[in-house]
Amino acid sequence: MIDPADEVVRFASELIAIDTTNASDNGGPGTERPAAEYVAEKLTEVGYDVTYVESGARGRGNVIARLPGADAGRGALLVHGHLDVVPADAAEWSVHPFSGEIRDGYVWGRGAVDMKGTLAMTLAVARGLRREGVVPPRDLIFAYVADEEAGGFTGARWLVDHRPELFEGATEAISEVGGFSVTVGDGARAYLVETAEKGVMWLRLKARGVAGHGSLLHTDNAVAKLAAAITRLDQHRFPLVLTGPVRDLLAGLAEMTGVPFDPDDPEPAVARLGHLSRLVGATLRDTAAVTMFEAGYKGNVVPSTARATVDGRMLPGREKAFEAELAAVLGPDIEREWDSLPPVETTFDGALVDAMAAAIGAEDPGARLLPYMLSAGTDAKSFQGLGIRHFGFAPLRLPPELDFSSLFHGVDERVPVEGLRFGVRVLDRLLRNC
Repeated sequence: MIDPADEVVRFASELIAIDTTNASDNGGPGTERPAAEYVAEKLTEVGYDVTYVESGARGRGNVIARLPGADAGRGALLVHGHLDVVPADAAEWSVHPFSGEIRDGYVWGRGAVDMKGTLAMTLAVARGLRREGVVPPRDLIFAYVADEEAGGFTGARWLVDHRPELFEGATEAISEVGGFSVTVGDGARAYLVETAEKGVMWLRLKARGVAGHGSLLHTDNAVAKLAAAITRLDQHRFPLVLTGPVRDLLAGLAEMTGVPFDPDDPEPAVARLGHLSRLVGATLRDTAAVTMFEAGYKGNVVPSTARATVDGRMLPGREKAFEAELAAVLGPDIEREWDSLPPVETTFDGALVDAMAAAIGAEDPGARLLPYMLSAGTDAKSFQGLGIRHFGFAPLRLPPELDFSSLFHGVDERVPVEGLRFGVRVLDRLLRNC
């Protein structure tokens, strides 16, 4: 019998080598089809009845397969992940970002952690369950979708709006950016499970002014006006809000390390988290980062308009307050348009959480599960529209020295080979007992 842990590294490498760069922000044609066809072939090979779906945008491949469970009355568990990746500049990398090279105990390449390594784990486990004829406690729905890196508008969002029957009966889901280990104190490990994520507001800003020759005096310069507004926004600090998941994470880490934290002043406790501090720190308050600025067409011409793009992230419950605060900081002269995706939040309890803890404990005795909030977003934002409760749980046991969060969308993205094999063993236990 083939061990799924023996397949996962090859799957990760081969998926990374399929360039599924998502360079579009508007739901245009995509590159996911070859990777979707790869996944569909691997699932069909072991007997799954696979549904392949493309949205109206060419090349946006999505694959869904279901493994029937023993209790048809229980809600199904959705196991989902995205096939697309963000762009990568090969000149900046130690290896080619689409090589899938296996070196120094890691699989390297764009998507290794976000999230083709996870796709490889779920694919290997799904194949293993089918080969063995396993009947899980509940239906399992495996979904490999397009366009997450641009909001899922031709992937998960499109499927929810146009093909909801593919997810019939699903009540809970697991996916990316959770289940990874953090080493604290004297070597104790916690595995962080995502139970919440911030909402997203992608803002398109515009300032208008009077165009003219650059040598003249100007009192209504669109570029200067927008630059000043963006500078105010960059320097603005949104209010600190200690949400439930962040409080529970810091309290759990305090218990594990013996170093207490002050709920009224959590920032010193976050600062002690090392590599994790940037991730957790971003969940203490709303954030707004300028990512693009565009103005002008000639060196001696003052243009009539200037544009900028801002990536805004708001805590659950802060959507209206965030919008009002942005308007106040930017001022009345800055026009604003935006696309938004809602926050996600659930409680850290229930039979599925218990099964996660048991699966982790069987492979890493003494480890502890803790909830946390993701500062970014996932396709959970779309799937929650079907009433599906979401957890980030893609288990990886990581070397203590690895700055895991910096690898997401970063240079030299890579995932440990042994981490993938560990993740397969944990997921296999979970899906057999969920």
